[in-house]
Amino acid sequence: MLKHFLPNQHVKSIFEITPDTLAERGVKGIITDLDNTLVEWDRPNATPKLIKWFEDMKNSNIKVTIVSNNNENRVKAFSEPLNIPFIYQARKPMGRAFRRALTEMGLQQDETVVIGDQLLTDVLGGNRSGFHTVLVVPVAQTDGFITRFNRKVERRILNFFRKKGMIQWED
Repeated sequence: MLKHFLPNQHVKSIFEITPDTLAERGVKGIITDLDNTLVEWDRPNATPKLIKWFEDMKNSNIKVTIVSNNNENRVKAFSEPLNIPFIYQARKPMGRAFRRALTEMGLQQDETVVIGDQLLTDVLGGNRSGFHTVLVVPVAQTDGFITRFNRKVERRILNFFRKKGMIQWED
């Protein structure tokens, strides 16, 4: 059961994920979380660097869909100006939103990665749904109320994995 919380990959930032590294793995699509994965949870818009990242993915024919547990107003306000498809109130780690994103992108699981900053939602949901999962270091040091609770649980799980030698990175 605990292995469902173990990401396939860990990066310090979304910007370490490039079209070239994805193409090497045969990846044609990204399902990504929004808050604290792409931007801080309280930042309303994409940064210029993130806009370029999205453009690089699009120019490389890599589809991106934002899948967030946040409300429609938050996700829509962020995604629509960028022309990025999105799913709000996703209820991650439940698999329905992941399957919907996959269908809407017209891709297969083995062509798609799930990227997020939380073990209990993004990694667990992606792993349970059969995707390659990438855990990113949260872009903000602060979190909303529910996420603060999740982070405490995550720290315990990560410490267990470290003690067992299952992960080598540091937070």
